[in-house]
Amino acid sequence: MSRQKIWVALSVLLVAAMLLSGCGAASSKEFIFGVVLVGPYNDHGWSEAHYHGAEAAVAAIPNTKMIHLDKLNPADREGTTLEQVVDDMVSEGAKLIFTTSDDFAVDTDTVAAKYPNVQFVHISGDHAKTGKAPKNVSNFMGQMEYTKAIAGCAAALKTQTGAIGYLGPLTNDETRRLASAAYLGARDCYALYRGGNPADLRFVVTWIGFWFNIPGVTLDPTGVANDMFNGGVDVLLSGIDTTEAIVVAGQRADQGQAVWAIPYDYEGACSIKPEICLGTPYFNWAPYYTRTVKAVRDEKDGLLDQSWVWEAPDWKKFNDNDVTVVGFQFGPALSDAEKANLEDYIARLASGQSKVFVGPLNLQDGTPYLAAGQEATQDQIWYLPQLLEGMQGSSN
Repeated sequence: MSRQKIWVALSVLLVAAMLLSGCGAASSKEFIFGVVLVGPYNDHGWSEAHYHGAEAAVAAIPNTKMIHLDKLNPADREGTTLEQVVDDMVSEGAKLIFTTSDDFAVDTDTVAAKYPNVQFVHISGDHAKTGKAPKNVSNFMGQMEYTKAIAGCAAALKTQTGAIGYLGPLTNDETRRLASAAYLGARDCYALYRGGNPADLRFVVTWIGFWFNIPGVTLDPTGVANDMFNGGVDVLLSGIDTTEAIVVAGQRADQGQAVWAIPYDYEGACSIKPEICLGTPYFNWAPYYTRTVKAVRDEKDGLLDQSWVWEAPDWKKFNDNDVTVVGFQFGPALSDAEKANLEDYIARLASGQSKVFVGPLNLQDGTPYLAAGQEATQDQIWYLPQLLEGMQGSSN
């Protein structure tokens, strides 16, 4: 072989090696995403559910790294802005950032405009739907309304006083519709399984002013929970991010009172006081985080088509955490008969035999909301302007 041919052959081999080396480097490049949490990552509530969802994505997708900052709220990180947090995450290489509180809606839009080549997902908001958000912001939320209705059903199956309490956070469209869904589930099951008149069922809502206690700013959820039990409530549902409802109910039970609780957000929340826990409506963020991280990683420019998604449970695989975004963890305090009735109600929801938001229904001030037999549209539920007639507590 001539010297020229040898050099050509060596050149071809060298180029091939370089190409293979480049491909290997590209495939081994670590994908980094960020998660911004409003509460502690271990709050046994909303923020912990998100943190575990992100951890699941890291476990499922090779060569993926999650960076996070928790407790971004006025009490824990006074003076720290979402923009500062995102600046740090982008400097660390984050190509996708999840902002996980409705409180972050406006600031997410602002920082997304600053970083148009980074994908943002704002959980629970709707600025992608309304057109307020930059194109690199999408919104996602699970239809917790169904599992709140199941929680309301569990409360109605257990109550002995006919009085159910709802410990609420701040008031907005989301919190009104979730509390109302719990009320509607309670009404349905009180009639279906106990033969009671739904009009005789008391459903009392008290708002503390934020997703968790901020001393000097919100009402103290421990004090509110005790006041509700003192007022005759014997089942307390939580709508806040933290565990005061089940903690206070557990303290009361230890004193010999027949009271129960239904915590919120985090699948394992019953473990705080299992003997008085009727169950937990929970978010399962793992499937969504996993598919979103994969999608952004695999997109050529790292940006998704803008979307607003309000995802329903997968009724065929309800409580299958590989699939569904919301579920209901049955609590140890349910009797066998109560659990059977609750399972029947879930089956009715899955088949459409029972529906949550269907008329006749009025708003709290008597304004007609849904006519007899009328099913609410997505927008009518999403933008619920008041609590419903028959609920006690403020709508604002």
